[in-house]
Amino acid sequence: MNFHAVVDMAPAWRGRIAVVPGARGIYTGPMQVFDGIISDRGSKYAVSGAPCAGPEEAKVLIKTLCKQKKFAKATHNTWGLLLADGTPIKNDDGESGAGMVILRMLEREGLYDHLIIVTRWYGGKHLGGDRFRHVQDAVRYYLDRL
Repeated sequence: MNFHAVVDMAPAWRGRIAVVPGARGIYTGPMQVFDGIISDRGSKYAVSGAPCAGPEEAKVLIKTLCKQKKFAKATHNTWGLLLADGTPIKNDDGESGAGMVILRMLEREGLYDHLIIVTRWYGGKHLGGDRFRHVQDAVRYYLDRL
């Protein structure tokens, strides 16, 4: 199953962020992967996710994603998982604060037992606070396609 979509960014973002036409999603079993959805100052983002019942399953899903060379070489694979009992589990993978952004969005959406992974390939320029907006945009992109 292939998805072809473009992130519709707010007008204020235009000019600094290249919205990548032909962003593609690949359904690989239970995990959905949307690659090439955001590009800003050389950094590129993807978002992936799947139903997930706990931390051990999350580790397996992340290892499965990282079997793809492209994702294994990513600078950051940040993720969040909100369990049905309300337990939050996250990993920033060096992108300080990104896991919490994912958790907050899962909480607002009321989505439990679902792992969301935001992947970033660093492009050589610091993004400052924009990186959090990109994480939010990536998660929103994913949630809108559930």
